[in-house]
Amino acid sequence: MSPALLFCILIGYFALLLGVAWATARHADNNAFFIGNKSSNWMLVAFGMVGTTLSGATFISVPGAVGADGFGYLQILIGYVAGYVAVAYLLLPLYYRMGLTSIYHYLDVRLGRRAYQSGAGFFILSRLFGATARLYLVVAVLQSIILDSLGVPFWLTTLVILGMILLYTYRGGVKTIVWTDTLQTSCMLFGLFACVAWLLGQLDLSPAQALARMHEQGLARVFTLDANSPGFWLKQIVAGIFIVITMTGLDQEMMQKTISVKTLRDSQKNLLALTAVLVVVLCSFLFLGGLLYLVAPTVGVTASGDKIFSTIVMGHLPAAVQIVFLVALVSALFPSADGAITALTSTFCIDILGIQRRTDLSEAGRVRLRRRVHLAFALLFLVIVLVFKLVDNPSMINVILKLAGYTYGPLLGLFAFGMFTRRVLADRLVPLVTVGAPLLCALLEFNQRILLGSYRLGLELLIVNGALVFAGLLAISRRRTDAEAAADADAAPAVSGKLAG
Repeated sequence: MSPALLFCILIGYFALLLGVAWATARHADNNAFFIGNKSSNWMLVAFGMVGTTLSGATFISVPGAVGADGFGYLQILIGYVAGYVAVAYLLLPLYYRMGLTSIYHYLDVRLGRRAYQSGAGFFILSRLFGATARLYLVVAVLQSIILDSLGVPFWLTTLVILGMILLYTYRGGVKTIVWTDTLQTSCMLFGLFACVAWLLGQLDLSPAQALARMHEQGLARVFTLDANSPGFWLKQIVAGIFIVITMTGLDQEMMQKTISVKTLRDSQKNLLALTAVLVVVLCSFLFLGGLLYLVAPTVGVTASGDKIFSTIVMGHLPAAVQIVFLVALVSALFPSADGAITALTSTFCIDILGIQRRTDLSEAGRVRLRRRVHLAFALLFLVIVLVFKLVDNPSMINVILKLAGYTYGPLLGLFAFGMFTRRVLADRLVPLVTVGAPLLCALLEFNQRILLGSYRLGLELLIVNGALVFAGLLAISRRRTDAEAAADADAAPAVSGKLAG
């Protein structure tokens, strides 16, 4: 299909997003931008969060990884289910009871200002690198299938896409994203199931026959039994639990949408519904990956990893399937980037700049400041995506999960210490602990052959990082006196009311 025609389809899709943004962002203020006026429909939030959770990395990398790992991703998925239940019944009640706009306010109330700023800072790092890695992956595919042939340079493609995202999130924030994510998730899932159906037809197999063929070729293996392997089943399941707790429950972007729902009960239904949909969708992505590796030899494709999906679709499938793939790919791109920029703007404005506490700013002044921060993060995204272009890792899903281990570990340790101890921290030493733990993890990982022998670290690096932070906080803490405990108990209702207001 002509790249020019595909480009026109891309512009038409973006025009549709702008229409949705215009309809939802009229009269939007900072409260609408940050938490959607706490009036979001839980069903829309749950469905839209599927797109945010999966992103372009899932769309491209999870099917591509089947060639090397089979269905091993199911091990992580088992952990995901337990993790979402934990978030729904441990963390959400805490956030609603305190009436939070930014979830990192909990750290301020419980552990002090340095812990609060450390948590917000690590979220900013984690979202910056995680979201830009996802954005890079999809932009790279768009570049290869459309824009290289039109002579458009990679940097300009990235700049235009970020400009598009700014246009439809600039005013409405979360209030807009709840609706645009719903539209984009619908398109992405339609593309997924359409590609599965077409590939089954191409192979002339039923789903059961295709699965049997995958078993014969070793593509459907699930469990890794070698305890020294990074893919060992117990490591993967436990890591899956903590990935969800950190990347969803301790992540401002994901929780920003979740706590925009009016009641705790509806918010919990949102997360449980999201869990059920994710199980079906991720299993479908793995099945799609198996189909791609079955089709590849029949059409002479030798590509693997992140390149196999786009190579087969754009080189060997009909024009209609190419259009569906393009729309689904773009739909996978936008939810991860638009939500990340919005959440980063919210965290920086609320937690770092203290925009809601500043009495020297009028409402119009707060809006102007928030818009400048929003623009600054978009420019920062551009720079980091160009850095990923230089690195050009063949499997970005592994890069994303590795980055999460380093940047979400401190958040895990901070929240765990706050929730499961009643000790008081030496506030000024908190940044030393939260920065020191990831550095120790890096030393451990790069020297694991010497320190660990045949054992290889995998996704459990996240847990090790969180445990080191917890241990460090324990070392710089002291027992709470009876007078402090009584004072905190008296102050708790007042603090909760203040945050809710």
